[in-house]
Amino acid sequence: MTSLFDEITAAEPDDAVPVRRVTITVNGQRRTADIEPRLLLAHLLRQGLRLTGTHTGCDTTNCGACTVLVDGQPVKSCTMLAVQADGHEVTTVEGLGTPSELDPVQEGFKEEHGLQCGFCTPGMLLASKALLAENPDPTEDEVRFALSGNLCRCTGYQNIVKAVLWAAKKQRGES
Repeated sequence: MTSLFDEITAAEPDDAVPVRRVTITVNGQRRTADIEPRLLLAHLLRQGLRLTGTHTGCDTTNCGACTVLVDGQPVKSCTMLAVQADGHEVTTVEGLGTPSELDPVQEGFKEEHGLQCGFCTPGMLLASKALLAENPDPTEDEVRFALSGNLCRCTGYQNIVKAVLWAAKKQRGES
């Protein structure tokens, strides 16, 4: 059996694997790929496009490590088919900031020690980014609710919440 990304050679008609062409704008760059309709968005991003910042932890939407933004909304990419993203804009953690200029959310995680092992961090960052785009002045309870779909097994969440509130202040020009 071939992997989802190997070139498929001519096959017998009964063995043909259906392929669909999709075009997705990923981190501002328009990308086109021929994919199997069953391919998950998380797998297209990680294996197909080599954007390994999107982590896969549970494949059941429980952990949130695979969270990306689709048209600005947080989506758990482990249960979204890549064909569903056709024509849409996807932002991964690689699209947030640059090494020399961090996104305020990334800076907040750094300043407030909002990460430990880092496995949940990409999903937390993107869920936080979506929250602050919708609500630039969230309360602690609103931050906790917005992040409730993302699990962290290391931090106890207090510093993550502080990091998001720090980023909110920075974006409002208060820090």
